[in-house]
Amino acid sequence: MKNQRKSNNRVVETGNIYIVATFNNTLVTVSDEKGDAIATGSSGMFGFAGTRKSTPYAATVTTEATLKKAISNYGLKRAFIYVKGIGPGREASLRAVKASILEIEGIIDVTPIPHNGVRPPKVRRV
Repeated sequence: MKNQRKSNNRVVETGNIYIVATFNNTLVTVSDEKGDAIATGSSGMFGFAGTRKSTPYAATVTTEATLKKAISNYGLKRAFIYVKGIGPGREASLRAVKASILEIEGIIDVTPIPHNGVRPPKVRRV
């Protein structure tokens, strides 16, 4: 038996785009309204390695390719955008989404903010 993917003739017109911009990489996930991922991409998947993964150009290429896959395979038309992290690919990937043919319904920042942080170290005694 061969491991074959089932053909997808499902149409997802409204979905969510999750962009995670870390200092080392940019991850883009496109999901349907239930939260099931339909297309994913990271800078490493598109030939960027090492420090080049963390560039704004790598984020742009990653976002464009992932959105193109979601639009062509599933017919995505509208999307909410959830952005997380403060990496260099954050603004570049948002610009790539705005340049696409998608209708943006909203942009939400879900970057975690510490409200008190961790306990500080003990006072040093010499």
